[in-house]
Amino acid sequence: MNSIMKLLASLLLFIFSSLLFGDVVVAESLNQKDPFSGRNKLFVFGDSYVDTGNTKTTDKGAWAFPYGITYPGKPSGRFSDGHISTDFLAQLLRIKLPVTYAKKDDVDKTRLQYGMSFAYGGTGVFDTYVNYPNMTAQINYFEQLLGNVYSPPSDLSSSVALVSVAGNDYITLVRAYPNDPIGLYGAFKPFIRKVVNQTEENPHLGSEEDSNTIIDTTLKSVAKLNKENNHSAFTIIDYYNTFLAIFNNTGGIPGIPTFQNISIPCLGDDGKVCDDRKSAFFWDGIHPTQEGWKSVYKVLRHNITAALMPKA
Repeated sequence: MNSIMKLLASLLLFIFSSLLFGDVVVAESLNQKDPFSGRNKLFVFGDSYVDTGNTKTTDKGAWAFPYGITYPGKPSGRFSDGHISTDFLAQLLRIKLPVTYAKKDDVDKTRLQYGMSFAYGGTGVFDTYVNYPNMTAQINYFEQLLGNVYSPPSDLSSSVALVSVAGNDYITLVRAYPNDPIGLYGAFKPFIRKVVNQTEENPHLGSEEDSNTIIDTTLKSVAKLNKENNHSAFTIIDYYNTFLAIFNNTGGIPGIPTFQNISIPCLGDDGKVCDDRKSAFFWDGIHPTQEGWKSVYKVLRHNITAALMPKA
């Protein structure tokens, strides 16, 4: 069963992430030299790919050494050896890292002006195998701050929201059919539609075939959202194909290292860390290393910049 779980995790974990951008008024104020002008807040929803420390220190996991060994030099609740997706997106937007929801009452209130992360590792669109708030609950936390900490529409129109749905719902489904592969196969495709439908509803505030079904269904839903919403723009950060491009890179992508032994994580089952963390794409078999995420954002930078540019 462990081998099946690892296989499905590798197939499904990095399927979908999206960016939701502010309204058209802000977009029109942007210019070609500074496409990120006016985007001064980042709100984050989702799972361990974007969680910068919301999980509890008592749960260990990302709060246990050697997580955080590269940055900040100790465990910080990030599921990696260092910076993750949220860090690199904030850097790309040229804003300070948004504070985590768990620490919102413990920081200087000026820190809140850069947005907030509601993401919790292990969570999904629905309840999963961890006891942390799912996507709907995270959005409810955000809505409770509107009119108090954040003022719509001004704060929202100058913001970017990062939504990461990276496969925990599907892992939870697999766990529900531990000895019933036929039942799992029958439940899988209807569950894809259920997850995507709920993901589509929230922003309104396997096998290769199965992976393609998830991607195709998600693309159609994002297209539908863009058609229905005149004041928001939705775009997909395609982790899946970006990861594959990096895996298959033999030197043809400028500035991207050629990672060796992609399937071997830097952090071994015995707790030992590889000698050269920059040579490993995966940190723990599921989550990228800091160097892995850095490469992902080098590949994605053009697409994210293009999505932020004013439309003709």
